[in-house]
Amino acid sequence: MAIEELKILQKTYDMIVYGYTSLRQYPKSEKHTLVAETKQCMYELLSLLIRANKRYYKKTTLQDIDIELEKLRYFVRLANALEFLPFKKYEYWSRLLNEIGKMLGGWIKSTK
Repeated sequence: MAIEELKILQKTYDMIVYGYTSLRQYPKSEKHTLVAETKQCMYELLSLLIRANKRYYKKTTLQDIDIELEKLRYFVRLANALEFLPFKKYEYWSRLLNEIGKMLGGWIKSTK
């Protein structure tokens, strides 16, 4: 396991912890919709990262991670647009997602 791969796992873990605290601010009416979808997306992202770490051929799994990351970006953006998420929290959460995206891009390039 390369050091860069460990960093992306830790960064994703930290992002999930931050996301969880932010999701508590969403209205109760969103508990089974946007909150549930966002949580599911974060869990899937972490699961795929662990899977990619263990696989010999990583290309397809890395592409799946990229898709989940993009979905999560849209869920966070939607929460901000619907005013469930204050702008400062949106900004910080987006920054964490961008850092994960950059690390993922480097990982994808290293597998080519």
